[in-house]
Amino acid sequence: MTNEPAPETYPSGILKPFVEAPHSNPEVMILTGMSGAGRTRAAAVLADLGWYVVDNLPPQMLAHLVTMVGRDTGRKLAAVVDVRGGEFFQDLEAVMDDLEAREVPVTLIFLDASDHTLVSRFEEARRRHPLQEDGTILEGIARERTQLDTVRERSHIVIDTSSLNVHQLRDRIAVEVAVETPRIHVNVVSFGFKNGIPADADFVADVRFLLNPHWNPELRPLTGLDPAVRDHVLSGEGAQEFLDAYAKVIDIALNRYRANDKSDVTIGVGCTGGKHRSVAMSVALGDALRDLGYSVRTTHRDRPST
Repeated sequence: MTNEPAPETYPSGILKPFVEAPHSNPEVMILTGMSGAGRTRAAAVLADLGWYVVDNLPPQMLAHLVTMVGRDTGRKLAAVVDVRGGEFFQDLEAVMDDLEAREVPVTLIFLDASDHTLVSRFEEARRRHPLQEDGTILEGIARERTQLDTVRERSHIVIDTSSLNVHQLRDRIAVEVAVETPRIHVNVVSFGFKNGIPADADFVADVRFLLNPHWNPELRPLTGLDPAVRDHVLSGEGAQEFLDAYAKVIDIALNRYRANDKSDVTIGVGCTGGKHRSVAMSVALGDALRDLGYSVRTTHRDRPST
């Protein structure tokens, strides 16, 4: 006989894995709660906020993921763990105990909603509750509440989503993880109408009314990136007024987009050939939007490379 200790197991009887210590302990968030309370939407929000998100994860795999993610300093791990895991789910609290013993910072977020709200959401989506079995949706909800009772008590954050729409849930999640709502990324693209409007443009500005450097022999070989062309275009009648007014209009629209979860916007700025006026104006518009606090990338689709 040997005196080797018996292998450790979780409450389910599954063997506890041997996991090497990570290079650094990443921040870990476990997202759980009632089915239909918004876990999928909350997971998408965390992904948008830069978290590495894994859905429907057996909790026993968390230690392995912590080790993997810990190799990339600064990464944050979010795992959606819920009753879809069946018998695996019962090990969640034991897994959390192990992580905390390893000094891995863990935050448990529990999403909840009223029974009436959950029933309405399942009926609207025409889905069965995962614990419904041969009974009603309400019976499935009752079984789930019983299973989750101790997990809910242990949660660091409980969010009732009964009266929250998808945008309000996004804002609440962003507040709870102590980050600002992601900035809208704006792509300003100059182009020539003769080559067609960019297919992904959300807005299109036509600047063919501006002074055309093409008719100036000295400016014709240059592009809108050259100071002489830029000054020629932006000093023309109506140019500055158009730039100021258009930036204000775009600012109004982007603020509404932010409220409706749109995170990327493309603005096309077009002239005839996409070499002079559109290039100069797109650069100026990009600068104006940066001054308003937006993240802006400016590209020139039809500008000659030389």
